[in-house]
Amino acid sequence: EEFNARCKEHAVGYQYVNGRLIRVDSQYLHAEAVLPALSLLQDQGFRGPSDEFMKAHEHLRNGRQKEAIVEALKAFESTMKAICDARKWKYRAGAAAKELIQVVFDNELVPAYLQSHFSALRSVLEGGVPTVRNKTSGHGQGAAPVEIPKYLPAYAIHTTAANIVLLVEAHKAKR
Repeated sequence: EEFNARCKEHAVGYQYVNGRLIRVDSQYLHAEAVLPALSLLQDQGFRGPSDEFMKAHEHLRNGRQKEAIVEALKAFESTMKAICDARKWKYRAGAAAKELIQVVFDNELVPAYLQSHFSALRSVLEGGVPTVRNKTSGHGQGAAPVEIPKYLPAYAIHTTAANIVLLVEAHKAKR
């Protein structure tokens, strides 16, 4: 607590959470998305996504932008798989984000009456972290190294945090 208070007091962008040092880019996003996501992933059945989400933070802290983006997407996909497993919803082995999003929508994790509103959400979920990963980190870069600006992995992690909060809270509310 003292370390975190001193970091905040001196505008040092790090915080010690769950035994690991994580980067804090925005106090608001950190408080409203990252910390709730970390808390929700401590629940039983979310150890895999929790580990991947923490790895994304570790990679970002250590300047490994591509790896941070990849781990963020893995945490997003693993969160959906954990929810599907808990609810015994079927999905194809090796299913990627788009297919998993379809499964959680088909099973009305998000209520059907919000389908028109959530068609935009579906676009955000499918086009956010998965697209950043595909365009920057998920495939071979070719002959010339691809430099990833620091704001992209930060965006991927913050978007993943918001997605995790939405999906896990919806899962908990549906019980």
